[in-house]
Amino acid sequence: MMQHGLRLLLAGSWLAATCVVAGAAPATTADTTHRIAASIDAGQFQTATANIDAALAQPGLDAATRRALLFQRERMRRIGMDFSLDATTLKARIREQIPDLREDEFQRWDAHGLFEHMVIDGHLRYFKRDAANLYRLSAEAAARRAHPAPFNDDPYGTLGDYHRSVRQAALASHRSSVEAHRVRITQTLTVDADAVPAGQVVRAWIPYPKPLPGQQDDIRFIASVPAKHELAPASAPQRTAYFEKTAQAGKPTRFSVTYELTLSAQYHVIDPDKVVPAKITPELAPYVAERPPHVVFTEQMQLFSRQVVGNEKNPYRIAQKLFAAVDDIPWAGAREYSTIGNLSDYALHAGHADCGQQTMLLITLLRMNGIPARWQSGAIFAPGGYDDIHDWGQLYLAPYGWIPMDVTFGRLYPGAHPKPGDAALEWFYLGGLDAWRVAFNSDFGRDFVPAKHDFRSDTVDSQRGEVEWSGGNLYYDQWHYGFNWTPVSGPAASAQGNAHH
Repeated sequence: MMQHGLRLLLAGSWLAATCVVAGAAPATTADTTHRIAASIDAGQFQTATANIDAALAQPGLDAATRRALLFQRERMRRIGMDFSLDATTLKARIREQIPDLREDEFQRWDAHGLFEHMVIDGHLRYFKRDAANLYRLSAEAAARRAHPAPFNDDPYGTLGDYHRSVRQAALASHRSSVEAHRVRITQTLTVDADAVPAGQVVRAWIPYPKPLPGQQDDIRFIASVPAKHELAPASAPQRTAYFEKTAQAGKPTRFSVTYELTLSAQYHVIDPDKVVPAKITPELAPYVAERPPHVVFTEQMQLFSRQVVGNEKNPYRIAQKLFAAVDDIPWAGAREYSTIGNLSDYALHAGHADCGQQTMLLITLLRMNGIPARWQSGAIFAPGGYDDIHDWGQLYLAPYGWIPMDVTFGRLYPGAHPKPGDAALEWFYLGGLDAWRVAFNSDFGRDFVPAKHDFRSDTVDSQRGEVEWSGGNLYYDQWHYGFNWTPVSGPAASAQGNAHH
């Protein structure tokens, strides 16, 4: 994978070339916005700021262009929050785990691209999650920790008896939806005291589950705070519960929604020899198409696809190859999605990716090969207090139809003492899914119902919530969210968990 420094160098070179071409003819407002976005990606914030100010001062500027320019200004602020460390601070954080960190080690790891960084107006800035990501990206660094501890990862991402049970139940019942259990979930969103002036109305959107037959069914609203709310229609691609509440001086503004639903695991028994290319109907056509800015069939994407797929023609085996290639990209904590221009391209080049970036890359590669693919996302949880936000997806295979995929959980491998049938479970998450997740979204980057007036904190996903008031959007440093679940029936009847973020 391309190292971060080279990636930034290429971005800067591309920007220079763009400016030369743009100088040959009058630039449109779209050209201007595009160049400003590229200069931000190249770390030229002062130049971008001056260009934004100049563009905003032009007479007759339309509302859409003005909004796009203002977002680029906001994007710089968000990037600055993500890339908030200098080298001294980053080293201090690493020394919390590696007290005897050597300078040559740090420089070598940096040269190998293990620390994500940007040069912003001539100042080298490191990503705020670099220290934690280091131990996921480097076995050498992980081994140097004075007090190593396991990562707090979802237990269902490792092959276990649960996956065996799901497969056995599917085979025995000849059904793809099995092992159902019912849970009650409460999600909260709490705005910091005085983040909004007293007397002003706070508008909040909390993600809410979509009915997905055989995956999540019988969704029942229980209660909310405040009681008055508006549920987006079940058809909304990014479904939410919407609230309004007046801020009070010195007090946090709290919102919550409680609901029950039945979650089922999935396992599809796929015979590769029966899989044929799908007939692309009008209903499937959007799922084999590009969708800028995050699903674009770039030249480098096409090259990567050809290298992975080779001469394979069978859609399922193509999907396996692409799934394995994306699974091989190491997972690491991610920048905020709203700061990244193209998630799939980022995942292809950054040397690491999180769940949404991996999923977007796999969707792009599948679509490029004529295999319909689409997005799902929401929250995952497990007994013992684990929960997190998560992204995964679906692909369409004829004659089986839409089946799930979770490339972040990836291939499952048996341990030192494999059990019968374990080999068949390697591809569990390419056609199967655990029942320990709730989906709020069936697409990415879609408008809310009711619509949000100001910029979203997450322009791609909807998992934590969104907040605004008449003064603008409230970003993640001004509020926090919580997730609590309680079993109602099924295999989790003696477990529960909760967390606040």
